[in-house]
Amino acid sequence: MTIWQPDLDGRTGPKFKQIADAIGDDIARGRLAIGDRLPVQRDLAYALDLSLNTVSRAYTEAMERGLLRGEVGRGTYVRKSGPLTVRTDPAEMIRPENGPIDFSLNLPAPGKAAGVLAQTLTDLGSTDTLASFLDYQDRGDSIRHRRAGADWLSRVGVSARSITTLVTNGAQHGVMTALMATTRPGDVLLTERLTYGPILALARHLGLKIVPVSTDDRGLSPHALDTICEKITASALYCLPTINTPTTATMDGERRAELVSVARKHDLVIIEDDVFAMLPVERPLPVACLAPERTVYVTSVSKSLAPGLRVGYVHAPDRLVGSLRAAITLSSWMPPPLMAEIASRWIVDGTADALNAHQRAEATARQALARTALPADALRAHPNGFHVWLTLPAHWQPDAFRQAAEQRGVKLLAGDVFSVDRTAPTGAVRLCLSHESTSERVARGLATVAGLLDEPGDTGSILL
Repeated sequence: MTIWQPDLDGRTGPKFKQIADAIGDDIARGRLAIGDRLPVQRDLAYALDLSLNTVSRAYTEAMERGLLRGEVGRGTYVRKSGPLTVRTDPAEMIRPENGPIDFSLNLPAPGKAAGVLAQTLTDLGSTDTLASFLDYQDRGDSIRHRRAGADWLSRVGVSARSITTLVTNGAQHGVMTALMATTRPGDVLLTERLTYGPILALARHLGLKIVPVSTDDRGLSPHALDTICEKITASALYCLPTINTPTTATMDGERRAELVSVARKHDLVIIEDDVFAMLPVERPLPVACLAPERTVYVTSVSKSLAPGLRVGYVHAPDRLVGSLRAAITLSSWMPPPLMAEIASRWIVDGTADALNAHQRAEATARQALARTALPADALRAHPNGFHVWLTLPAHWQPDAFRQAAEQRGVKLLAGDVFSVDRTAPTGAVRLCLSHESTSERVARGLATVAGLLDEPGDTGSILL
């Protein structure tokens, strides 16, 4: 059977918009009828010799125009109703367009998720299963959500199964349940010396002792990890191998293999926080692919789609799934089914890929602004990441710089708040570029930071 293909001859503009225009034209001409199923995105991408991302963006564009609808597990169809009115202004995500410029929050950029959400909620309202999302869920009810999570993980190479993939209330909840399932009060938890801030509070509340592991430009040092494990007994290692928060370091494939070798030698459980998994255009395979027998892999859709969509996924070895499920039940009973359903629909129908592509493009554009505004020898960043790590001149201490920037209308975080050992100064600050509503505000904030670098600073005591 010949699949439907759009006629792109004579059309101009981005390919994804050409395809969306062709869908609309073919519906108007009767070539596509209400209820017709469109080709699977991968099949259409192959037929047109285009990337999957291009076709995914085209389908999302057509959904925003009210031309198509997606059904979980079934495909994408021509809609019955007319086009939707889609809001696209940055205020959708409650981002101010005046006042202080905020580089302190590591959140995705304003995007088109709100418009897609309107369509998804409309589709959900027309089903006869809506009431089920207001009830308690048992394991059978959530299987398609776990399947969608496994599908999401497959985007970066993790061979996940629905039975070993669990849904959480975002990645932070996933990390907490991983710690609950793999450690006990009094255990030693190893981390990179500069790490995700909330892990320090989580460890404290769970009665864990955190021991920092040295890092270099390639990320966590396997040699340092081995040296520590020769001296003390640790239960688990928590790490961010891809676009580390805050340093932006990404471990290369060789470094990840060395880390796995040390973890096996000392029987460490690895908790891999891969919350930025979907942003890089190219990246090494997750640690979970190299050591599936000892890695608890944690990610979410919050950084790729929308921060308020609190849906995370945890993939683990069979032996840990029961403990993880118990930790999820104890800490939250269950993730909200409606949230999980929205994320699942977007993953299955390609919306998630399109929204993620938008976030990646926005992050790349804003990183270009940072490279233009800030001194190259002081800047560390991933080209597709949301944040940058800026080393300060010797005459500035991080917290003094933070305060001075805030007085000039720019919020950022001193690097020392990410340090496991607060007695070891970082001499740096973290700037998140994606939270702001417009690139113009990002550029203005970067110019303020750049000017401040050359001003006389404060070399006084660091606030601990």
